[in-house]
Amino acid sequence: MIALMYHDVVEPGREEASGFPGRDANSYKVTVGRFRAHLDAILGRLPANQLPAFTFDDGGSGACAAADLLEARGRRGCFFVTAGYIGTRGFVDAASIRDLDRRGHVVGSHSCSHPLRIGHCSTAQLRDEWNRSRDVISAIVGRRITAASVPGGDFHPAVAEAAADAGFTDLFTSEPATESRPAFGLTLRGRFIIRSWTPARTAAALAAGDSLPLVREALVWNVKKLGKRLGGERYLRIRRLLLGDGRQVRWGDVRD
Repeated sequence: MIALMYHDVVEPGREEASGFPGRDANSYKVTVGRFRAHLDAILGRLPANQLPAFTFDDGGSGACAAADLLEARGRRGCFFVTAGYIGTRGFVDAASIRDLDRRGHVVGSHSCSHPLRIGHCSTAQLRDEWNRSRDVISAIVGRRITAASVPGGDFHPAVAEAAADAGFTDLFTSEPATESRPAFGLTLRGRFIIRSWTPARTAAALAAGDSLPLVREALVWNVKKLGKRLGGERYLRIRRLLLGDGRQVRWGDVRD
C-alpha cells in the first residue's frame, strides 16, 4: 500500500498555530481547502481497496481538522505524535489523542523530542526516544501502541533496531518507496512527502502509483538525502540559517 506523508492541516495564514514553527516546518502544512481537494481527487480516482494510507507527523493540533475531513469521507488516518510536545502550544493534548483513538484513527509515536538527525543519535538516545514516547502515548490511549514514524527523515538501520526493541511493529520512514520490507522484526513502510504547494492532481497521481511522479519524488528525496549526508553537522546550522526552524524549539539533537 502506498502511504502519503502529511503533517498539519491548517486554515490559510494559520501555519504557526499548529505544530512546529518556522519556514521549513510550515512548508509541510497543507491548508484545509487544499487537503479537501486532495481527498476529493484521490477518492475520485481510486477504488476503496486501493486508497493510500494517510499519515500525519509531529502531532500538531491540525490533526483534529485532518481527522474531521477524513471521517467525512469515511476514511481514517495514522497520526504520529511527538510525545514531548503533547499539550504544549500548537500540539494535541491527551484528550485529543484519546479522541482520535476512540474515533478509529491510528495513534503512534514520532519520537519524544524530534531529533532532526535521529539517524546520528547514540544507541542510548534512540532507545530513550522510542521507549519514553511509547510509554507516554500508550498510557494516554490505554494500551500499547505499535506504530511509529521517523522524525526528520533521517533513517538509519539503528533507528529501526531501537524501535523494534521498544516493541513497535510498523515504522514509517520518509523514503519514497511503494513496497514495505521487514527489518529487525518490524515492517518498514516508505512514504511520499506532501508539501504545502502539492497540487491535488499530484497527490492523486502519487496515491495511484503513477510512475512519473514516483520517480520524480524519489530523485528529489535522494538529492536531499545526499546533501544531508555530505553536510554532516553543518546541515543543522545551514538549515537554521536559511529556513528559520524556530529558536524556541528544542530539537532533540540540537545543542547551543
